[in-house]
Amino acid sequence: MEDTAMDLAAHPVRRSSAGNYLWRLLATGASFLLFGVGGLALRLVVLPLLGLLPGDAITRRRRARMAISNAFYLHVQFMYRSAVLEYDFQGTEHLGRPGQMIIANHPSLIDVVFLIAHIRDANCIVKQSLWRNPFTRGPVCRAQYISNNGSPDMLEQAADALREGQTLIVFPEGTRTMPNRAPVFHRGAAAIALRGARVITPVFITVEPTTLTKAEPWYRIPERRVRVTLRVGQDISPETFNAAAPLPIASRRLNQHLHSLFLKELSP
Repeated sequence: MEDTAMDLAAHPVRRSSAGNYLWRLLATGASFLLFGVGGLALRLVVLPLLGLLPGDAITRRRRARMAISNAFYLHVQFMYRSAVLEYDFQGTEHLGRPGQMIIANHPSLIDVVFLIAHIRDANCIVKQSLWRNPFTRGPVCRAQYISNNGSPDMLEQAADALREGQTLIVFPEGTRTMPNRAPVFHRGAAAIALRGARVITPVFITVEPTTLTKAEPWYRIPERRVRVTLRVGQDISPETFNAAAPLPIASRRLNQHLHSLFLKELSP
C-alpha cells in the first residue's frame, strides 16, 4: 500500500508535465497556422482596403507597415498568452528613430516578429523567398521591405532608405545562428550603416532554451517554456568609423567592432 501511494503521488507531476508539453506543442502549431492565415488576411483583405484610402505613396507604405506591426504584436501576444513563450523586451523606447539602423543577432525564426511588433514604421532586409511565399508576398511588397537577393543594388537601396529617414532592421548574419555557435557577421551591414545611417543601435537577442533555429523544425519544441529576451544596447555613431578611414577599411573595422560587441554581450 505504501509503495502504491508513493507511485500515485508521483504520477500527477509526470501527467502535468506531459500535459504541459502537449499544450505547448498544440499552441505552437496554432501559432504557425495563425501566422499563415494572418498573412493571407493582410494580403487579401486588410492591405487592399488600406490601399483604397487617400494618401501619397509614403502614407500608404506607412499604413501597410503599421498594419503588419499590429498583426505581429497580436501574434506575439497569442504566443505569450498561450504559454508558448515568455519575453522581456528592454529599451523599446529607443527604437524607431529616423535614419536609425537596428542591428540584431538572429537566434530564432521569430526575432523579426518581435522587432517589427514593437516598431510601428520599420523597414527590414528580408530573404528573397518571402516574395515567392503566398502568405508573405503581399505584405512584404506593400511594406516595401528590401530583398536580400544578393544584388549589388541592395546595399545602396538600404542606404537610401536610411538617408530618407526610415528605420531599418538588419540581421548581419544573413541567416539564423546555428545552435551553440557564435554569430558571424557579414560586412554588408556595416557598409550599409556607414553609407546612410544616422545612428546604429544594437539589439541583443537570447532565446532559452533554443527553438526555431536553422536546424530545428517547428514541432521539436523544448521541454520547458521558451524565454525570449531582447535588450537594446547603446547607440553607435557611424561618424566614429567614417572619419578615421576610407569606406572599405571603415566597414571592416565597424564589422569587427560589432562582432566583438555581440560576442561580449551574448556570452553567458
